[in-house]
Order: sequence, then structure tokens, then C-alpha cells
Amino acid sequence: MPRILEIKPEGIYCPAGGFYIDPRGKVNQAVITHAHSDHARSGHGSYLCSDSCLSLLKIRLGENQRMESIPFGKEIKIGSAKVSLHPAGHILGSAQVRVEVGGEVWVVSGDYKPQADQTCEAFEMVPCHGFISECTFGLPVYRWIEEQKVYKEVNEWWHKNASEGRPSLLFAYSLGKAQRILSGLETGIGPVFAHGAIHPFLEHYEKAGVYFPEVQKLEREQKDDLSKSIIIAPPAVEDSTWTRKIRNCRRAFASGWMSIRGAKRRRNLDQGFILSDHADWDGLLQVIKGTGAEKIFLTHGNGDALARYLQEEGRNASILNGAKMRGEEEE
Repeated sequence: MPRILEIKPEGIYCPAGGFYIDPRGKVNQAVITHAHSDHARSGHGSYLCSDSCLSLLKIRLGENQRMESIPFGKEIKIGSAKVSLHPAGHILGSAQVRVEVGGEVWVVSGDYKPQADQTCEAFEMVPCHGFISECTFGLPVYRWIEEQKVYKEVNEWWHKNASEGRPSLLFAYSLGKAQRILSGLETGIGPVFAHGAIHPFLEHYEKAGVYFPEVQKLEREQKDDLSKSIIIAPPAVEDSTWTRKIRNCRRAFASGWMSIRGAKRRRNLDQGFILSDHADWDGLLQVIKGTGAEKIFLTHGNGDALARYLQEEGRNASILNGAKMRGEEEE
């Protein structure tokens, strides 16, 4: 590990600033990359995040937490460390954390995506001496297509189902993925519904300039005719009573995991859409090389293959022991 960052049981720690980045345990000072619950946990003494993350973090953790935010790119001092947040392109408000101590710069990526996304701030390349990178999809099999092509596939699937009088039930993570799907839906095919877990985030995306069609909340005892509708729901309700009440529906899932043959069959789905909020193989290589980092540490997922590939290219890359977490999981 670099001198300016350490790995502790709670996670990545900066001794010069006395803060942790996305800590797992309860700590006094937490710098949060984004509002997904595997990165933003309750119980910390204080939270620092980006301005556009703050409202999402409050939904997740409650209004009574001690939270503050800063604009992207603004540098502040925490102890003797210089800290700034830079867009990660993962979901709305997601940030990379730049830490500088004594002229040495390290960047902790959080989750990131350099590919285009109309629902969040565009990824920013941040030059650094060392880079701690996620690698959730760190295998060559993971290569994404343009999001507009995915939206076209979704709308064609929905239109076909609607013409047959069948509801379209599409599972997507409640924060980030669901908003991407909603932003890509065509109007005029049929009504758009969403599960209650998705609704609280929509107004904050709209305030950030993201357009959605009219989205109705699907109630437990829904009386409307759903035959031409599309319903967006989190994977957590995939096998629930809530879902079983939607009769005669076609089922789909939007995720990077749909790249793997058999994933659709194992989940008993009619359709799988390959849409991820993480970097694919090419995106990981693009960013890692673009930072100019002399040292690279990998966490979150398929790091072994990526580390070997980078080492074969002559780069100083290794797995960050003790900081490995799952990525792209339901919050």
C-alpha cells in the first residue's frame, strides 16, 4: 500500500487526514464515493460526499446523520491531506476520491464507468501516482454496447409484449440502473410503473436535469389494467408476492451479468439486457492507463485476471488485500 493510505479492518484509511473512504465499520470520519449501500453505511460520526450525492445519501441513511458535501473538483484540507472529489460516471453523484499528501497523489475510484450515461455526471480522468481501481467486470468477456442500443432493445421488447397484451416486468437496481432504464423508455407504448423502492430517487434525478416519462407507483393492490405496461422493479422482489400478482407478464433483467451465457436461464427470465453501471474490460484498461498511475491496486471482483494482464504489460498492479468487496449487487 502507499504511504498515504492504509488498509484497516474498517477499510481504506488516510492517516494524514484521519478519515476512511467507504468504510465498512463504524468510524468518525467517512468520505463516501456514492450512495449504494455497499459503499455508504450507517453509523459513522460524519459523512462527506459530492453535492449531487447528498440528497440520495439522506434517503438511504436518514436526515439525522451528520453530512456535508462539496462540489466536484473543489479541494479541501482534512488534517494535512488535500482531498477533492471527481465524477466517476457510475450513478448520479458518484465520485472518485483524490488524496494528496506531500506531493504524492492517490485516487480511490469507488465504482466507475467511462461509457456514456445520460443520467449522471460524465467520468473524469484524474492523473495520479497511484490508483485504486474497482474491477467488478475485470474479464475480457465483459464488453458493453452503447446504451442507446440497449434502450432500443428494451423498447422493442416492451412494444412486442404490449401488442400481445402482456405486461413487461423489468428488474433493475433501484438506484442508478432503474433511472437509466426509465430515461430510455419511449412514450406512447403504454403506461410506465415502478416499484416503491425506486420512486424516492426520481425527483432528485429530475432536479439534476434527467428526463423521465410519466412514472406511476405500482401499488400492492393495483387496480389498473397492466396489459400494455412496463414495470420497473428491483431484483430483491424477483420472487416475492408483489411480483407474483403481476399476471401473464414477460420478465427481464438489466445487468452486466447478462453477458454470461446461462444467466438468463438460471433466473427464469424471458429476456436479458446487458446494461451495467460499471466499467467493462476495455473501460477498465482505458482508465487505468489514462491515469498514468505508477502503482495500481485492484478491488471489487475479477482482479486476478486483470492484474496478470497489467503485469504482462509491465505495469505495477496487484490485488488490494483486505479491501475486496462485491460489486453490482442489489442494495
